[in-house]
Amino acid sequence: MHAPEEGKLRVGFTELIDLAAEKVGGQALLASDEFFAGKENLLKPGRGVFIPDKYTEQGKWMDGWESRRKRVPGHDWCILKLGLPGVIRGVDIDTNHFLGNFPEYASVDALEVEGSPSPESLVDAAWTRILPQLKLQGGTRNLFAIADERRWTHLRLNIYPDGGVARLRVHGEVRPDLARLTREKGAVDLAAAENGGTVVACNDAFFGTKDNLILPGRAANMGEGWETRRKRLLPGFDWIVVKLAVPGTIERVEVDTAFYKGNFPESASLEGLYLREPLVDFANAHDLAWTELLPRTKLQADHRHHFEAELKAKGPFTHVRLKIFPDGGVSRLLVHGRPA
Repeated sequence: MHAPEEGKLRVGFTELIDLAAEKVGGQALLASDEFFAGKENLLKPGRGVFIPDKYTEQGKWMDGWESRRKRVPGHDWCILKLGLPGVIRGVDIDTNHFLGNFPEYASVDALEVEGSPSPESLVDAAWTRILPQLKLQGGTRNLFAIADERRWTHLRLNIYPDGGVARLRVHGEVRPDLARLTREKGAVDLAAAENGGTVVACNDAFFGTKDNLILPGRAANMGEGWETRRKRLLPGFDWIVVKLAVPGTIERVEVDTAFYKGNFPESASLEGLYLREPLVDFANAHDLAWTELLPRTKLQADHRHHFEAELKAKGPFTHVRLKIFPDGGVSRLLVHGRPA
């Protein structure tokens, strides 16, 4: 099990949301050593950059987590808290720019613990090995699938014996506290990633990744939304399908075009669908029996659009499809409803 060549990545789990990303609340809690570069870099966006002539008092500046050269037996490790607890389908241990200083091997341990225990108390916790010690390659994405159906809240990345890792991506499926969702008094955002919503398909995500649409909070800039390329064949529209956390009836919807000014969609519509059996492939989404929730409605630039009285149907639904005409960017979609 080792990383494929950069241009031949075909691992399906990379399409799933990154449960550990800084932007969803992931945290690097504690590391055995971070002499050359801090553990927090592991969860930052992108793949890391290399600046040839940049140095610090410790040595060469590196955009990643890098420990010193180990002169005693053992290995280095970093404990991380997932921003979105869930089932892990695969990890991406990216050694980008680490060539003569990447770890030779790595493994991953997992833990489920509630509350906010101190990082130090987690060192000797009852960790479960979910990825055995496997060989890494330098300067590339090392992709490893994980076959484990358990829910986890924390991970420990072990590197052998030392060295640098640019980024760690933990792709999987969110497993929220469903009991909390069902006992909520008011409506909850059934599309939110933190509640278990999942983007299952879209026709285009050239400028902004699909999962951005349902991330927590409002976008901080134009790069934190879902944005398609410019459509040259008109008429037409772009679309994205969200599987709701649980089947539910929909009471109000928010379409946020924050930061999209010269590239917001002219209009949008929303449809709902109830599937009794899981559907893996939405390639033929247009052939499904969608119900119109929100008719095609004109949008504004950089604006939070709230729809309630305009909704034509309540559901219950398991999926929603947002259609944007003809193309452009939407930063967030919120679908407030009640579990059915």
